[in-house]
Amino acid sequence: MTADFDIRMAPARRRAGIALFALVVSLGAPLAALAETTLIHAGHLIDGRDGQMHAQKTVVVNDGKIAEIRDGFASPAAGESAIDLRDMTVMPGLIDLHTHLSSQASRNSYVEVYRLEPADYAIRGTVYAKRTLMAGFTTVRDVGDRFNVTIALKRAIAGGEIVGPRIYTAAKSLASTGGHADATNSMRSDLAGDPGPRHGIVNGVEDARKAVRQRYKDGADLIKITATGGVLSVAASGQNPQFSMEELRAIVDAASDYGFHVAAHAHGTEGIKRAVEAGVRTIEHGTYLDDEAMQMMKERGTYLVPTLMAGEAVTQKAKIDGFYPEVVRGKASKIGPAMVGTFRRAVDLGVPIAFGTDAGVFAHGTNGREFRLMVDGGMEPMRTIESATRVAAEVLGAEDRLGTIENGKLADLVAVRGNPLENIDLMTDIDFVMKDGVVHKHEVVAE
Repeated sequence: MTADFDIRMAPARRRAGIALFALVVSLGAPLAALAETTLIHAGHLIDGRDGQMHAQKTVVVNDGKIAEIRDGFASPAAGESAIDLRDMTVMPGLIDLHTHLSSQASRNSYVEVYRLEPADYAIRGTVYAKRTLMAGFTTVRDVGDRFNVTIALKRAIAGGEIVGPRIYTAAKSLASTGGHADATNSMRSDLAGDPGPRHGIVNGVEDARKAVRQRYKDGADLIKITATGGVLSVAASGQNPQFSMEELRAIVDAASDYGFHVAAHAHGTEGIKRAVEAGVRTIEHGTYLDDEAMQMMKERGTYLVPTLMAGEAVTQKAKIDGFYPEVVRGKASKIGPAMVGTFRRAVDLGVPIAFGTDAGVFAHGTNGREFRLMVDGGMEPMRTIESATRVAAEVLGAEDRLGTIENGKLADLVAVRGNPLENIDLMTDIDFVMKDGVVHKHEVVAE
């Protein structure tokens, strides 16, 4: 999925105001009111640190943070409350490093870009954000939106106006003219215009620097580039390299100046190698990684974000007449099935792997299926959970706050009823969600 170039710029301020208003008034679930100190009685605990399952632990939560982890089930003192999760496995809040909260693929997606207003995308984003949180993902990285709505969404969630995960957003992805994230692809010339760095289109080193600086000005948290062609864009190639080395280095260098890391959408081998050599932090998809590219990633500490659910989704949708334009359908039927084999080789060769799904290519809130696909691809269940907790936090540079259950970390906790190491499908059925010490979901089984 990629962001869209706004071809109706004249009333932009009015539309931005509408979008922000839509975010503020959208309804979220009521937040649970807890005592200042809450004891979480965990039948089993995966803390994300040591690769072990621990039995009968009490996690002490105070002022939105983890204050202590005790052995056994501690009794609450005066003024404390307790939450009984003794029949559950408690884990750190999950992190999805590849989402698109402003959209969701459908038969109408390629027409809606001409019809929907920014406020429409903003309102839909509030719905998708809530579904994502209820699925156990307390933090996400959004890697390409429409009209910068995830910047406003991030602020509204952080301010408590609406319910959703903590968001790190790239806002509008960067592309070259005609590239995967050039949303004017297939438009007639008078509509397409000539979008430039403000709208994420880069042609040359100066454009690269300006595009990064514009993302900083807009309020983004990272940079997303489309280093190769892609599946869902209305363009012929799904894998050709789409930036020069000079452009890639300029993007990475400028991003570094502003404290950004760079995520690179990349299917084709040459584009992957260029992006890794330029210094991106993550390769998204990585469909045609060869052994040389995998070795480069290992040497440089570049993470693969595999998005296996996206591969599964586009493979299935390509079989449906009329769901995708024919140029997209052809790419989807080839690239989608290739992703699983690449992932298996990456696991075997020890490439760093972090969790990401490409939610938005498929339905938001179903992100947990990625765990099953990763296990089927040869990754051990514990490693898949760590890829969505500790490892994902490292990618974000937020390992001091997120990703493990330790004293001083933010109280982001999720739980499933049973043992996910024995049944990884439990990760699609999260029973308990706490973010920043606030309970957003707690399903209790009736006696």
